[in-house]
Amino acid sequence: MTNDRFSLVKESFVKKALKVEAPAPKSSEYFAELVFDRRKMQKYLDAKTLAALLQCIDKGVALDRVTADGVAYGMKEWAMEHGVTHITHWFQPLTETTAEKHDSLIDYDGKGGVIESFSGKDLIQQEPDASSFPSGGIRATFEARGYTAWDPTSPVFIEGDTLCIPTVFISYTGEALDCKTPLKKALKAVSDAAVPICRLFDPNVDKVVSYLGWEQEYFLVDEALYAARPDLMITGRTLMGHNSSKNQQLDDHYFGAIPSRVTAFMRDLEIEGHRLGIPLKTRHNEVAPNQFELAPIFGETNLSNDQNQIVMNLMNKIARKHGFVVLFHEKPFDGINGSGKHNNWSLGTDTGTMLLAPGKDPMGNLQFVIFFVNVLAAVQKYNSLLKASIASATNAHRLGANEAPPAIVSAFLGKTMTDVLRKLLVLPSDTPIEIAGKEGRKIGLVEIPEIFIDNTDRNRTSPFAFTGNRFEFRAVGSSANCASAMTTLNAAVALQLSEFKEALDKELAAGKTLQVAAMDTLKPIISDIIDVVCFDGNGYSEEWKQEAIRRGLDVQTSVPEMIKVFTESASVELFTKTGVYTEKELIARNEVKWETYTKKVQIESRVLVRMAINHILPAALEYKSNLLKEVVMAKDTFGSTDSCKTEIALLEKITSLIDEISTKAENMREARKKANTIEDEYLKAVAYHDIAESFPSLRKPLDKLEELVDNRLWPLPKYRELLFIS
Repeated sequence: MTNDRFSLVKESFVKKALKVEAPAPKSSEYFAELVFDRRKMQKYLDAKTLAALLQCIDKGVALDRVTADGVAYGMKEWAMEHGVTHITHWFQPLTETTAEKHDSLIDYDGKGGVIESFSGKDLIQQEPDASSFPSGGIRATFEARGYTAWDPTSPVFIEGDTLCIPTVFISYTGEALDCKTPLKKALKAVSDAAVPICRLFDPNVDKVVSYLGWEQEYFLVDEALYAARPDLMITGRTLMGHNSSKNQQLDDHYFGAIPSRVTAFMRDLEIEGHRLGIPLKTRHNEVAPNQFELAPIFGETNLSNDQNQIVMNLMNKIARKHGFVVLFHEKPFDGINGSGKHNNWSLGTDTGTMLLAPGKDPMGNLQFVIFFVNVLAAVQKYNSLLKASIASATNAHRLGANEAPPAIVSAFLGKTMTDVLRKLLVLPSDTPIEIAGKEGRKIGLVEIPEIFIDNTDRNRTSPFAFTGNRFEFRAVGSSANCASAMTTLNAAVALQLSEFKEALDKELAAGKTLQVAAMDTLKPIISDIIDVVCFDGNGYSEEWKQEAIRRGLDVQTSVPEMIKVFTESASVELFTKTGVYTEKELIARNEVKWETYTKKVQIESRVLVRMAINHILPAALEYKSNLLKEVVMAKDTFGSTDSCKTEIALLEKITSLIDEISTKAENMREARKKANTIEDEYLKAVAYHDIAESFPSLRKPLDKLEELVDNRLWPLPKYRELLFIS
């Protein structure tokens, strides 16, 4: 396929995407119309059923069968008014994507016909085939039974003709086989640990809520060009391709005017997201060409994570309608920014206090400092585990490159909070804590109002940055399910808070005031963390890597080795004490992670070698043949090759590159064969890590050929075509 043919196919998509449509109605008019939220509950459930369901959602009280039947009946009535014909238990297996099995609402009516039926049993539980999902050895292939169970805290929603019921997914023997179950356990653990501390300041606190605000970065490429790139189609990234002459070096794409085709896609996505109760708020161009970002309003972590999964599915569907394909891969293009999913995380009480925002008075500031310092202590203690929670074959390409944080977990505090912590170390423990708020700043123009400056700057190279009222976990990858990072972070903070409360109680028992007891407990923690995990400098510098080693932070870059941390004794103790994972579940998940890593690298290796042999070498050989013909004709015509010095030089370069590619492709194939004989999943992943490390060596001569071979013969769309939407 030539580049001209790419353009013809692309043109049809452009025309289709630019159709003029009527303006969308106000979002408030249709927001959550496809969600069985509290307003729908009040309309479709009787008072007794509604009260019982709300007790379940808000207080964790179990539902009985009669109540479940009442809820199911109301849901069915509402769903059928929207044309629903099927139900599905929507869950998140260890593939890090979502899964669903659709069942029709029909059942026999006993008279030879059918009726629409949906009971409490159908709502609460289903039985998908557990053997077909990753289990890490918990279930053998012949042991197929597994169960999905309704999560009432995440609202049921409608997609197309199907009622989707968010659920957990467990094995027949009770182990979690999904991302949601451990996340919910971690959220309970952090609430249980935080509430006793909060009650020292406000006895009315009954629950602490974990909040998540994700920022989803992604690339868009034209569907026709995508279809002409086997590497994009199969692996989600370009395994070869020379940099475009212009990429992001002018910084002109970031926050630039959004292309009209992309705006149309974004508008449709927002409408569908709002109908599903997802508060999509922000959209903009990201730094790299064809890279964009969307973000919702902050929300409760379990629900927010579900909504992120829903949005990713919506993006894939809606993009196709506009002639695009969405790329969630963390590094789809070499040499420009990759895509992350920054997880903005915070904690708040059910009485309305945000625990990671400075208070309005000294006691409010004391409560804030307690949670602030203990979060940092958890990050320091479990920095390698937090890194393991975001480690994957795809995210490995992004970390430490083009504004992505490095593979060293440190925390950015900003000058204000760094100064506060250092002062607290030397001030008497009974000194009231004061923290500067936003500072007004004038810029010398009368017509411009005063600008209020936050008490912390931003550091784009920090994996875990304080941003004024929350922490931003920037290392999470674009394609990831947020649950892994959020489960680990909340569990780590939960255990740290429990240990702090135990130490605090001893100080209080000695007759100290809350202020003095808290500060006497906090000071050793501050002293331990301030010059270890806290780092406000350039995370890309070589000096920081060496300094991080000196400080005792984990600097491992091998994904298989990162994953291994999950089953170290400290990690097992953390997760078992908080009730988030059993040791058996941790071992199983490591097996899944190693196997997934191996398979992804294996697939990429196969695609890279096959494209090199089947796509690139034939094009190079054809061009070589054309050059040889030129040389032969010149010699036949002029009696010498003196007029073909350029052609001969090209022939020598191309021949050398062809030989290099052929040799390296064969070496990679042989390395893969050897790795495939290894049975231990960890050792196989290590072997495939070595194969992944050899990718650049094969890619380099391929990219050189792209610059030499006649453009008319090159079989793949190039970066200059892929990266610029017209």
